[in-house]
Amino acid sequence: MKPHYILAAAAAATTVLALAAQPAPLPPSWHMTGDNPDKFTAGVDTSPEGRGAKFLRSKTNDPDAWAGLLQSVQAQRYLGQRVRFRARLRTEAMSKWAGLWMRIDSPEGKSLVFYNTHDKPVKGTSGWQERSIVLDVPANAGTIVFGAIGAGTGEVWMEPVAFETVGRNVSVDRMPTEALPTAPTL
Repeated sequence: MKPHYILAAAAAATTVLALAAQPAPLPPSWHMTGDNPDKFTAGVDTSPEGRGAKFLRSKTNDPDAWAGLLQSVQAQRYLGQRVRFRARLRTEAMSKWAGLWMRIDSPEGKSLVFYNTHDKPVKGTSGWQERSIVLDVPANAGTIVFGAIGAGTGEVWMEPVAFETVGRNVSVDRMPTEALPTAPTL
C-alpha cells in the first residue's frame, strides 16, 4: 500500500473515533436545573468508559456553582406508595460534591418532600458508587422530580437509573437536621 493511502486511512480512522466519542444530547425527558445551569454542560457519554451514562460537566472554574439533571413524572400512580430512585455515580475532579436528589411536589408546584444525598457525597475522582433515595409519596402529590447534582468544578456521570416502588420495610430518607437550641439567643 502506498504511504499516502496509509496516511489517509489513518486520518479517516482518527476522525471516526473522534466522532464516536462525541457526547450525545440528553434524552428529551431529561433537563438541566439548579442555580447555575449555564456554567455546566450535560449529555450522554458515548465513550467506552461512559457506556451511555448521563453526565453533568462544569464549564467554568466557579467553585460555588451547582447544577443538576432532572426528570419529572406524574405522581398519580404512586400516591400513598413508597418510591426509590437509585443510580450509580462516578466523578472526575469534583471539587465539592455530587449526588442524587428527589423532590415530590403538589399539583401547584409546592415542594412537599425533598431529599438529596449530600450526607453521602461522592467527591473528587471516584469509581462507580451506588446511591439511592426512598420517599413516601403524599396523597396530594402532583409530580415527582429526581436526578443528579454536581456542586463545584468537575464532572459527574450517572447510570443506570432506576425508579421503583418499594415496600414499607425499606426506610425513608430524611434530610439531616441540626439540633435546635433549647432557648433563643438574643
